Amino acid sequence: MAEQTASVPKAPPLPVRIFRGFGLLRESVVAMVGLGLIAFWVVLAIFADVIAPYPPNANFAPMQVPWATDAQGNFYLLGTDHLGRDIFSRIVYGSRRVLLLAPLATLCAYLVGVPMGLAAGYLRGRWDDVLSFVANVILSFPVLVLYVLIIATVGASALNILIAIIFASGPGIMRIVRGLALELRNREYIAAAQTRGESALYIMFVEMLPNARGPIIVDACLRVGYVTITIGVLGFLGLGLPPPDPDWGGMINETRQLAMMFPHMAVFPCIAISSLVLGFNLLADGFREISLRD
Repeated sequence: MAEQTASVPKAPPLPVRIFRGFGLLRESVVAMVGLGLIAFWVVLAIFADVIAPYPPNANFAPMQVPWATDAQGNFYLLGTDHLGRDIFSRIVYGSRRVLLLAPLATLCAYLVGVPMGLAAGYLRGRWDDVLSFVANVILSFPVLVLYVLIIATVGASALNILIAIIFASGPGIMRIVRGLALELRNREYIAAAQTRGESALYIMFVEMLPNARGPIIVDACLRVGYVTITIGVLGFLGLGLPPPDPDWGGMINETRQLAMMFPHMAVFPCIAISSLVLGFNLLADGFREISLRD
């Protein structure tokens, strides 16, 4: 009798798995709405040079209301600010800075927090004691106060905001990943990897991390929204991205004293921030909904 060998199916390539993962979003209406909001701002950011009718810092007729046309025939969809700059164009160009900095800062925070959390949860002992102590010390400070202290000390710039977000968000990510690692370290496949003599790095990043991806993805979507709010708050406090390039929080800060007479100057940047944050929150809710179904 000829010996029959069972073929072991190979895992599909990474792009295929990513495509299938996004295909699961169609099962959740909430996720699709959130993804649509995010995609709207991504398209505006990518094609800002085509979509925006005017340069973001060009001066025209000041304090024009929405849907107004000035004496030169220039049309302003969302009006102009106190310096005569088109609000719609500034919001469109401002989306570039937010959509670049917020995901990048969140990714860097995860690159710091995930290894710390895996080491604390899997290795335990002195690793857990030291890393947990550092995280608890940083988390004992109010987050907004910590941001303001860091930016006020080192100065307002995109790089310094990135560093501040990593420093303030990394410990929170570390605590989440640590809890997941504590739960996963006693699973059978971890014991099997230890029996095979796999290294601690292999077990943490190959065995544990993929099995913790669900809660991490949900938290990452929420955290990008929090970072977006943080960037807006720092801009409102005058500690955000330096002018004159548009920043949503900075736009609110520049026109807050005129908000009673010309509310559109501050309302539309607020709507921009809220809609983008809402998109990330809905996407996180959709991922959570899909994971509960599975």
